[in-house]
Amino acid sequence: MKLITWNVNGARAREAQILELVAREAPDVLCLQEIKAAPEQLPESLTGLAGYGGIWHGQKGYSGVALLVKGEASVSFQHPAYDLESRAVSAVVSGIEVASLYVPNGGKDYPAKIAFLTALAGHAREAAAAGRPLVLLGDLNVAHTERDVHPKERKAVIGQLPEERNLFSALLAEGLVDVGRALDPDNDALYTWWAPWRQMRERNIGWRLDYALASTDLAAKAKRCEVLKAFGTSDHAPVVVELEP
Repeated sequence: MKLITWNVNGARAREAQILELVAREAPDVLCLQEIKAAPEQLPESLTGLAGYGGIWHGQKGYSGVALLVKGEASVSFQHPAYDLESRAVSAVVSGIEVASLYVPNGGKDYPAKIAFLTALAGHAREAAAAGRPLVLLGDLNVAHTERDVHPKERKAVIGQLPEERNLFSALLAEGLVDVGRALDPDNDALYTWWAPWRQMRERNIGWRLDYALASTDLAAKAKRCEVLKAFGTSDHAPVVVELEP
């Protein structure tokens, strides 16, 4: 199974790039964040993407997530209780619960971010207790460790605070594996987001905010977790995950 997550920073602005990514990678599951549009505002090329069934869960000009599944026009989608501002959607694909998530940045409402992360850990705990395989994909808006931030960007700001990092660790403790780090454990320059100024992306002065977290058994089947650093014009890069059958 191939899964992609990408914070597009505006689906309409990135329409051609989304189509290019799908044509190039042919993912089984595509998770998008920060689509910044209500479904009726989106072009048919996206909402009617050939060969895919899915949901565009968004609102005008802000937030929003999408979850598209190849060949599954009738798949059932769920929104967890902690979904707010169109930030979470999940579906069961080939027996695996897959979620597209856009955790609040926290700059305007830090308690809402903490509540979201806390509830997300609870969701993972319930899935583990029930024996449900789980993959969480998306912009989690936390750089989990110091290694996940370029040395020039390390500071005591939201996204790097101890409380957030502890909650991220608590999420992993519920039976999840950070697939990107597991497959590339020695990479101290593994980032997915770069501030859109001073050539930060070209200089690779970034943060790792976009993740694939998978249940232990699924993570053991991962053969690829690649950041497509050079792709697209969003301030985030797509992350591609491949799981062996």
